[in-house]
Amino acid sequence: MSLSSKFARLATDNAPGQEGRQSAQGIDALLRGETLAGSPVDFSHGDVDAHEPTPGAFDLFAEGVASGGRQAYTEYRGEPGIRAQVAERLAAFTGAPVDPRDGMIVTPGTQGALFLAVAATVTRGDKVAIVQPDYFANRKLVEFFEAEIVPVQLHYETAGEDRAGLDLDGLEAAFSAGARVFLFSNPNNPAGVVYSAGEIARIAALAGRYGAVVIVDQLYSRLLYAGASYTHLRAGDIDPANVITIMGPSKTESLSGYRLGVAFGAKEIITRMEKLQAVVSLRAAGYSQAVLRSWFAEPAGWLRERIRQHQAIRDDLLSVLRGIDGAFARTPQAGSYLFPRLPALAVPPADFVRILRLQAGVTVTPGTEFSPNAANSLRLNFSQDHRAAVAAVERLAGLVERYRA
Repeated sequence: MSLSSKFARLATDNAPGQEGRQSAQGIDALLRGETLAGSPVDFSHGDVDAHEPTPGAFDLFAEGVASGGRQAYTEYRGEPGIRAQVAERLAAFTGAPVDPRDGMIVTPGTQGALFLAVAATVTRGDKVAIVQPDYFANRKLVEFFEAEIVPVQLHYETAGEDRAGLDLDGLEAAFSAGARVFLFSNPNNPAGVVYSAGEIARIAALAGRYGAVVIVDQLYSRLLYAGASYTHLRAGDIDPANVITIMGPSKTESLSGYRLGVAFGAKEIITRMEKLQAVVSLRAAGYSQAVLRSWFAEPAGWLRERIRQHQAIRDDLLSVLRGIDGAFARTPQAGSYLFPRLPALAVPPADFVRILRLQAGVTVTPGTEFSPNAANSLRLNFSQDHRAAVAAVERLAGLVERYRA
């Protein structure tokens, strides 16, 4: 693969915050309709201004700044005292011990952790099992490292509410075909479904049988809605040397801007990740690391209220989406994403995404970022101002009717 081809696959036009680079060329005629009034809403990422960050987070950041060089230039894995504190909390949350010295690294956001984890386990020609749909960076990173993607389907639309819908026979077929790394998010980004205990147990059993490494992104596992239960892969019957778990304070805590992530698990893989981080970014932002002391230490009832607020937004948006004839939207069990499938439209899906932004001030992420089979779907991050989000989806519904096939 040529260098230009490698980077062409890392297209960023639909990445969060990049919507202004999308061209309207070729759809001018479609944009002459009346613009739908309303405040712009960017569903490609969460609105950290709409929800208060964890109380005391900025004070901790300021303390980190006041500490000067001691905090600015930590170990590559992160400041030891912070790692020890966070490891204890993560162990309690996930149900398995976390070694803060040899089995954990603080990274520049969970995106940084994902890059390091894939780079530490995947090389040219390897086969990697990836869920479709799943987080867009999974596919792009595997392609960048010139490995072969073995897709495993997530039948989230037809699965019962008690399971995510992973094709477990398909996962076994991927391992049987030579895949030795499995990469997935739980809850799933973009569909918001949570893997059942049975699905997690089967993933663990298959990984053990085939000696596969599993990288699981659990970024939104704290934002769990009423009626949903969560099973941590690392707490089950799986070899600890074959699991990397990725988490961090982000949309749930409105701390995305501090760019903090944590990866923990297999010691050999964490060591590789540290070596790579040492030449890529040296460390997570030193002053920001202090903010991790607020993680899992919020005031009593704070997280419960945060979940209630997001569930209320989720339910109101679902009500609007389900009022669109021919649309489908499964109820997310966790996280802040909706992944509705729209009815057939008279314009190509990519054009409709641009029309939404230009006519209605609504920015979304196209479904093809998450699966080649999801062209008619859109991802909405509903961690937004409640009223603005509902009004934006109502405008979306209006444009669906305007451009319905």
